[in-house]
Parts: sequence; C-alpha cells; structure tokens
Amino acid sequence: MIEHQPQARWVAVEEYLSDVVVRPDSSLRQAAEAALAANLPPIEVSPNAGKLLKLLVQLSGARRVLEIGTLAGFSTIWMAQGLPDGGQLITCEYLPRHAEVARANVDQAGLGHIVEIRVGAALDTLAALQSEGAEPFDFVFIDADKENNPRYLDWAVRLGRPGTTVVMDNVVWEGAVLEPGLDPLNAPGIIAALQLMGEDPRLDATVIQTVGSKGWDGFAVARVR
Repeated sequence: MIEHQPQARWVAVEEYLSDVVVRPDSSLRQAAEAALAANLPPIEVSPNAGKLLKLLVQLSGARRVLEIGTLAGFSTIWMAQGLPDGGQLITCEYLPRHAEVARANVDQAGLGHIVEIRVGAALDTLAALQSEGAEPFDFVFIDADKENNPRYLDWAVRLGRPGTTVVMDNVVWEGAVLEPGLDPLNAPGIIAALQLMGEDPRLDATVIQTVGSKGWDGFAVARVR
C-alpha cells in the first residue's frame, strides 16, 4: 500500500472519479464558481457526494425533499435534479446573502420552479413548516451548524414519515467524534446526533467514513422506522 502523501492522493482520486464517473453538468460547475466569486466559504459537498445525494433521492423514490443548510445551492441543485416531475424541494438558509446566491444558482440551473428557499434560523423554519401542516418529506439532508444537529435530526423525523431517508453530513469531523476537544464548538452536537441515531427507536442508521478534498469526514444515513 502506498502511504506517502495520502491526502494529495485522496484528492487526486476524488478528482479522477468526478471527471470519469460523476461528470457534473455546467449548472453545477457554474454554481461552484458563483460561490467562490461571492466569497462564500468553500464548504459545499464534493461532486461525488452531490451525485450520491441525487441518486439517493431517486433510489428512495422521494417527491418531497427538505434541506437544512443551503449555502450556494450546490447540493440543492444535485437533489433537485433527482426529483421526478411534480417534485418539490424546500431548503433552509440562515444568511440572506447565501440565499441570494443560491437562488441565482438554482434559477440558472432551470430548477427555480421546484425549489423554495426559506431564509432565517432553520429551527424557526422547521417549526413553521409543522404549523403550516406541510406534507411529510420523503428525504431530508442535514448540513448546517453542527451545534443544532440533534434538534435538526428530531425535526427530520417529525416532518418525515415511516420510510423517510435522512442524510447528515460531516459526522466524523477529522476524528473529533473521538476527541471532542479538537473542536469544542461543533463536536458535541455531532456526537449527540450520532448517539440519537443509535438510541432513538424511530431511526435505523449507519455511518460511512470518507476522505478526499474535504479531508477526513463522513456522513450518516438513516431511515425513519
């Protein structure tokens, strides 16, 4: 096994797989470029992860998707591309500037008619969806502030239905799940959400570790029982 410069090799392999297999379209490349031009943090999902989200939406047969954490709309576009005719995606974004960039990217991708961006604290948006009597969501993607991960996960279950798929990003966090002191701000919320996934009788879940351009991380996949 070749061990020298592992991180550089992780990224090189990721780029190879993205170019050869994933092949993101021009709307996704433009969305990533627009985020950089707007000086948004480069923390969107990788193309490989975005394509996985799209496929999971399709494999689960989802018609209604809820996203917690929009940023520039990169993952939003991937998931919206996986929706069937008549599908809908609602995404929650805290910062108006991020939402503005995301709206432009989603519209540029030709998906504005099926994507609704709600601006404000996600916990308020999620409570509003419940009070509005929103139809259950079939697929939920959680990728926002880690401190509130347990609350977001609880809302995903409450706004879902039996069979709803829930994906939570950034659950390994460079190993901080084993050493919370590496990131006292974010690690506790990640750990609490993982514990909830393992203990909550409403959920059946697993976690996949990943390496690549986003470093050492992972994502959790859960199904509402």
